This record gives sequence, C-alpha cells and structure tokens, in this order.
Amino acid sequence: MSVDAKYKTSATATGGGRDGKTSLADGTLELQLVVPKELGGPGGDGANPEKLFALGYSACFLGALRVGASQLKTKVPEGSTVSATIGIGPRSEGGFGITAALDVYLPGMSDADAKHLVEVTHDICPYSNAIKASVDVDFTVRT
Repeated sequence: MSVDAKYKTSATATGGGRDGKTSLADGTLELQLVVPKELGGPGGDGANPEKLFALGYSACFLGALRVGASQLKTKVPEGSTVSATIGIGPRSEGGFGITAALDVYLPGMSDADAKHLVEVTHDICPYSNAIKASVDVDFTVRT
C-alpha cells in the first residue's frame, strides 16, 4: 500500500529509551520518559510510549469522526469526546504487544447512528489503519 504523506514530523529518543528523553525535531515538545512500576521501573512523573500513543490515537480518532460524519452527511455532536486506553504486556507468541480500547462519546446521537459512525471512522483513522492487522480495538460507544 502506498501513502502520499502530506505531513511528516520527526522525534528523537535519547538516554535509555523508555527512561530517557524524547523530543520533536522542531523543538516544540520535549518529554522526560519514565518506565512505569508495572514494567519494573520507578514510575512517577513522566511520559512513556503508551501514554503518547493514547494521546495521539484519541485526538486522531476524534478528528477522523468529523471526516466520517461528513461522508455520512451528518455532524459530530458538540461535546463529543474520545478516550483511548493503551496497554502493553507480553504476547503469548513471545515479545510484547499492545492493547487498545476507545471510549467514544457522541451525545444526543441515536445508538445505531453512533455505532455506524464509529465503524466508518475506524476505516478512516490513520491510527486505526496502522494497527488493524495486529491489535483488536475494543470500542465503547456512548450517546
């Protein structure tokens, strides 16, 4: 599959990876990374790849909802939100894998319309498309 990238950005991780720093090449964001206690680290203040993925996926899916709604000739209700929960752990096949769950709140939409919009959006969202082959995304759709 070919992608005609209209926008690119670059980040660099330094230090120990999950316990170093990460920063954007354009200088707009730098974060301290901390390994969570659940993964054997000290925990505490700081980011980790799962937190960053949750931030990106929730924002991307919310934006993609607008594209999906446009295709369905409807609108995303005011006050809509998307919350992403990302997990990490050992895979039964070896190595590590991630889990993903999205809680999509579409106030005032009918249940059927909201579920249809989420299904359409799951096929549009770049994050969803990036992980579709390897991660089952659990959806909670609330109206």
